[in-house]
Amino acid sequence: MRGRTAATAAALLALTACTAGPSLENRGQVTASPGDSHHLTIGSAGFTESDLLAQIYAQLLNRAGYRTSILTVANRELYEPALESGRIDVVPEYAATFADWLNAKTHGADAKPVGSPDLDATMKALRTLAAPRGLTVLPPGRAVDQNAFAVSAGYARRHGLETLGDLGAAKLKVRLAAGDECVQRPYCAPGLKKVYGIDITGVDPKGVGTTQAKRAVQDGRDQMVLTTTTDATLDLFGLVLLADDRHLQNADYVVPVVNRSRAGSERVARALGRLNGVLTTKDLARLNQQVDAWRRLPADVARTYLKDKGLLK
Repeated sequence: MRGRTAATAAALLALTACTAGPSLENRGQVTASPGDSHHLTIGSAGFTESDLLAQIYAQLLNRAGYRTSILTVANRELYEPALESGRIDVVPEYAATFADWLNAKTHGADAKPVGSPDLDATMKALRTLAAPRGLTVLPPGRAVDQNAFAVSAGYARRHGLETLGDLGAAKLKVRLAAGDECVQRPYCAPGLKKVYGIDITGVDPKGVGTTQAKRAVQDGRDQMVLTTTTDATLDLFGLVLLADDRHLQNADYVVPVVNRSRAGSERVARALGRLNGVLTTKDLARLNQQVDAWRRLPADVARTYLKDKGLLK
């Protein structure tokens, strides 16, 4: 079901070059009625979690009577225009990140971000930006994949840490393993200092959630690592997440985004909405672990999960 070949990517490039969605003259005027195509293409961004979500969406839609296929395009600059044009019909996205991406596409790279820790405000901004492009953003569920910070379990026990607020109050000096952009990003080192009062003495540029970064914290060379809330491998390194108790991070809840003219029907929304009360952030981390650590196929992991939750027979 998954198209990973160079030929597929080339074909998608050709399709998106020819058809780029609503014309600029019609932006802001959404006149097409919601569509309900029998065959739907689900897009994946090519990383584990996106593959899993695409498989879950496909299997839920299959159960609802649709024929589905999955197309992997590991680049938002390519798959978002394909979503506008209807070459891709459904994509799992992240509310705040996608809102800021569409905002920059619409208003320029220097536009003030519209994603925020406030889910309602973020969703309102995202839907306002998506609608003129012929896109419908379905309701978010419970799962959120945000930036997150982890320390070693031993370090947390020694200093009584459960939250980032605890770390700030402890007045410890913290060297942070992260991407080099962390020095300037407001959600990273500057935000940790401003919002939590954490004394970040330096950023060790080992990347976001990489094995190198986690080992640096495990070995005590660094005290904290930037990762994500659905990181499936923290236990392997003896690391634990500190809760973002003052809501520094944006509301990156998982949301399905659909092409309105092909997949904007109530039936599609109802089929995908069955996931909203079930899938949690912890669930998503466990599913990622089954693929990344246990080497199971995303389709098999998705099927087992949906059956266990009573969403598939």
